[in-house]
Amino acid sequence: MEELVTRREFLERIAVGTAVASIGATAAEASSARPAPPSEKVTLGLIGCGGRGMTLMSLLQSTGQAQFAAVCDPDTNRMYAAQKQAGEKARAYKDFRQLLEQKDIDAVVIATPDHWHAIPTIRACEAGKDVYVEKPLAHNIFEGLAMIQAKNRYNRIVAFGTQQRSGAHFQRAVEIVRSGQLGKITRCQTWNLWNESEGATGTGRGAGIGNPPDGPVPPGVDYDLWLGPAPKRPFNPNRFHFNYIYFWDYAGGMMTGWAVHLIDIVHWAMGVEAPETVYCTGGKFALTDNRETPDTQEALCTYPGWIGIYSVHHANKYPICGRDYGIAFHGTKGTLILDRSGFEIVPEGERMQAARSGGSDQDGAHVRNFIECVKTRKQPAATLEDGFSATLPCWLANISLRLGGRLIKWDAKAKTIVGDPEAKKMMRRTYRKPWTL
Repeated sequence: MEELVTRREFLERIAVGTAVASIGATAAEASSARPAPPSEKVTLGLIGCGGRGMTLMSLLQSTGQAQFAAVCDPDTNRMYAAQKQAGEKARAYKDFRQLLEQKDIDAVVIATPDHWHAIPTIRACEAGKDVYVEKPLAHNIFEGLAMIQAKNRYNRIVAFGTQQRSGAHFQRAVEIVRSGQLGKITRCQTWNLWNESEGATGTGRGAGIGNPPDGPVPPGVDYDLWLGPAPKRPFNPNRFHFNYIYFWDYAGGMMTGWAVHLIDIVHWAMGVEAPETVYCTGGKFALTDNRETPDTQEALCTYPGWIGIYSVHHANKYPICGRDYGIAFHGTKGTLILDRSGFEIVPEGERMQAARSGGSDQDGAHVRNFIECVKTRKQPAATLEDGFSATLPCWLANISLRLGGRLIKWDAKAKTIVGDPEAKKMMRRTYRKPWTL
């Protein structure tokens, strides 16, 4: 397939089709990639050129150890903005499959909407390229498992975008939890709170993201490619850039959009991979916009010897532990409260001493770790398996919610929902033809 190099050439080309093509790399070819010497720059491709993608590009460029040879986005407005930042020699594509054919690319950064995490990750692994993929891991459980299978089959380095793992103060907090200083921990709590009831649109109570009508596809956007495996829908501004997170076709609301970061730290500190059961309740109680995901959601997860509570509130921002988002480890000797700005320990009487710590760099450290791992073939700070573990309670919570608050049981060994055929079907989606895993 001929490569797209310039803006003029791009506009003269016929848009690529949407049939999934085999990339053609074999497991032997993929696993034979030599470790790059520390002095060499890693050559990257960016898939998904929105706000997070551009931030990651800047962070990676700032390391001095990475360069971008290509960018990709079905919105050509974003694509060309990213190409400008990447540099004159960077090629621009609408379709990620063309980018993956570019031989000089060592690794790709995937910062697409959630429903476009799995296929590019799997195809990149097949093409012998390493991957940095943003959170949440994927749209659904089946996709997440398929991503891990591809990573292992083709022996690739795949890093997950939970950058808090690379923050020194998060690492210190995890050490404290694991040391037993807090005593017996019986409850871990995470929360994400804000109040959208007046609406970002400024149009009054319950507005939220508003109710824009369906309309024409914006110029320069390949909407069919943007939808990909998701169902065909009329174009609506709220189902597109950023706000897609509030629609089940593409994402899972803020339960998968934010809680993943927090749950990741809980699982890491507590040394667990999955809950035993998940129950979730909530609904769209206050907002009158056209989102589908809830404005109020509470998930209760059981683990051996403790429980996890995961809260998403978008109709009231009264803080928990004085913070509008965060993590709290509640032990018999004290509570550790943690977010990106730092942590504090609140003792239970005289059972331990109070302590406080400021924040630390997370994003920069995380991308530097990724580049190092591409060069050395060491495992990254946040692996794909870590990503599955962090996202799993969110997927299960949303399944429970959408089934009316049903208790979901997870078999960690078999990696499946048990005792509920209807819930088990929701572990995967039906792909819109001709897309497939």
